[in-house]
Amino acid sequence: MWIKDKPEGKRQAGQSEGNEMENLEATAPREGNEEINAFVGKGVSFKGVITYNGTVRIDGNLDGEIHTEGVLLVGEDAVLTAKITAGTVVCKGKITGDISAREKVKLRAPAVVNAGVKAPLLAMEEGVVFNGTLEMSQTGTREPQGTSRGQGVKLVNS
Repeated sequence: MWIKDKPEGKRQAGQSEGNEMENLEATAPREGNEEINAFVGKGVSFKGVITYNGTVRIDGNLDGEIHTEGVLLVGEDAVLTAKITAGTVVCKGKITGDISAREKVKLRAPAVVNAGVKAPLLAMEEGVVFNGTLEMSQTGTREPQGTSRGQGVKLVNS
């Protein structure tokens, strides 16, 4: 349940583009300016395959697969045992399985991720628990100069 009380396309003063999950508990969280297309609430359990376009937020339990070119927001109370293929994954909950992101994966505390992650960009806050593998490949045609180990990884202190 959420109430739409702000006009589309406007940001609050001081709000930056990278803050899509800073306030996951807000009534209408967004990735950038995108609206959430679907919501799996806390206490809801889902088993199966979800395929969608746009942005979906999950705060419940999911066992299965998620396929999208859009955004997946994983709330703090969410528990996912899944194979995830997405454009962008932003997680504060628990994910067990495989994550493949075309654009980026953002892990925000107190996320717990037990997964193989494949993404060109990974951002991880202090306090995140990550057990798994990481494969980073560039999406562009140009190879970066210098060593590729650790490029695209961003560790953020809260």
